[in-house]
Amino acid sequence: MSTEITKFLPHRKPFLFVDEVETRDDGVIVGSYRFTSSEFFFAGHFPGFPVVPGVILVEAMAQCGGAGLVQSGAIPYKYHFFMATMKDIKFRRKVVPDETVRFEIRTLRVSHKMLRQQGHCYVGDELAAEAEWMCVITPQSA
Repeated sequence: MSTEITKFLPHRKPFLFVDEVETRDDGVIVGSYRFTSSEFFFAGHFPGFPVVPGVILVEAMAQCGGAGLVQSGAIPYKYHFFMATMKDIKFRRKVVPDETVRFEIRTLRVSHKMLRQQGHCYVGDELAAEAEWMCVITPQSA
């Protein structure tokens, strides 16, 4: 994990699912995360056939999108993002231990109170999941 990610997200292990993030010239936020076999959820999802839970993939996309907005300066680090809605979620392929997922996130709308993003995650060139979500933006407590 890049220690730089913790400059952009308040999340920490075991609930931090972004290793790297950058914003391309076209505004797309690109990031990645390697799901190692030691992830806490693999012991129970599913024993003997570990698969990354779909909700974790959506969370990882949202974390990547938030980190990209903070990294680019679009939103200061002094805010938390709380998931408000998720829609159009589709899972296309299982993600298993020791696979690296690449995220591509587009910001659809951002204001001082909310943000709406759309994302895709890939393993290699294969689409694994896609979703759209909205987060409420609130100041961090002092």
